[in-house]
Amino acid sequence: MSDETPSQQPDERTLAEILRDVVEKSATEPVLAQAPAAPTPAPAPARVIVDEVPLASQKAGPKSILSSRIGLLLVAGLIGGLAGHYASASSSSGNGLTIQSVTNSPGAATLPNGQSIPKLVQRLLPSVVSIDVTGAAGEDQGTGMIISSTGLVITNNHVIASATSGGSITVTRSGTTKKLPATLIGTNPINDVALIRINNISGLPTVAFGNSQQLSVGDAVVAIGNALGLAAGTPTVTTGIVSALGRTVTASSSASTETLNDMIQTDAAINPGNSGGPLLDSSGNVIGMNTAVAGTLPDGSSAQNIGFAIPAATIQSLLKSLLAGQTVVNHGAYMGIEMESLTPSLQQQYGFSVASGAVIMSVISGTPAASAGLLQGDIIVGINGTTIGGGADVQQVISSHHPGDVITISIVRGTKHLNIKLTLGTKPIN
Repeated sequence: MSDETPSQQPDERTLAEILRDVVEKSATEPVLAQAPAAPTPAPAPARVIVDEVPLASQKAGPKSILSSRIGLLLVAGLIGGLAGHYASASSSSGNGLTIQSVTNSPGAATLPNGQSIPKLVQRLLPSVVSIDVTGAAGEDQGTGMIISSTGLVITNNHVIASATSGGSITVTRSGTTKKLPATLIGTNPINDVALIRINNISGLPTVAFGNSQQLSVGDAVVAIGNALGLAAGTPTVTTGIVSALGRTVTASSSASTETLNDMIQTDAAINPGNSGGPLLDSSGNVIGMNTAVAGTLPDGSSAQNIGFAIPAATIQSLLKSLLAGQTVVNHGAYMGIEMESLTPSLQQQYGFSVASGAVIMSVISGTPAASAGLLQGDIIVGINGTTIGGGADVQQVISSHHPGDVITISIVRGTKHLNIKLTLGTKPIN
């Protein structure tokens, strides 16, 4: 016999046949003693990766979220590629995993009137600015709306409050990163409105004001603003509806506390940094200025997705004094009512006999309004001979008076026209 080892022939069996032979052989051969297996290490805790952008004040770690996500995608690709290879091993085609893709654009979100939200936003963004204020009290950020081609910008008073006693204001136009210096023109802390001007500029696009007195609950709205101050020049866009009208809100900031009347309530998401930004109707007109969000309720619970905006009518009624460079001082004059501008829907719903005015929604017990005999449902149509067209007019007139002043309020109660004397009280400290 020859001692020559027979030559090995290439094994042309399929993977399935090889695995079957291995299994059958292991079933008939004795089991060899094996060294004790090392204890299996406990599985590492699952790691959740969240899509979020770190705030500017946070320091990035040694490995960014983006790099982690890329790692996960690569692992998923490798596993998918191997599975595809073995699944097709017996196939004559030998093709790998096929990924299907399309080239058409995603569908745009639309408002009930058919308006494309991306197109509406694209048209309005050049008229929206991010605001950064540095003062003795620290740094504040917010949003503003350009209302003149020469750089006039309307915003909330609480956004620029830290600059009233010395400080700097800069704005960043949407789509840019350059900070432009701005000057404070006029403030109205009572209504939380302020006017600034971007220095040495012209030819700017402006927002258009809509008719906030024609709003109805359920109307579609879009909110734009520098939410959370994440990146100046790249505002956030949210959408929702008008969820209520005529709200009276006590709003607090680090600098002040104020009670704002006749506010628009919306479920469009509003966050710190949105203050001073536009609340738009479905045509892209400004019907309000985003100002506050509901926080902790009296029972300790937290409100969800409820924001408030100052009506456009209120803003427009204040522009004359703001342009004149006036600073409204809060004398603390107080009536003690919650009111809402009379709208066509309210007129139709309750059958009011007049078309304009401020409807008293409630009278607070123990206040000057209660002592004077004002009632829920009364419509204020005049104060001291000045015609009242809505809640903004009432606020403007009262803000010019002091506690102890006697005013004459003209009201419509049912079909009766009455004149009521009222002695203004002192606004409670919230």
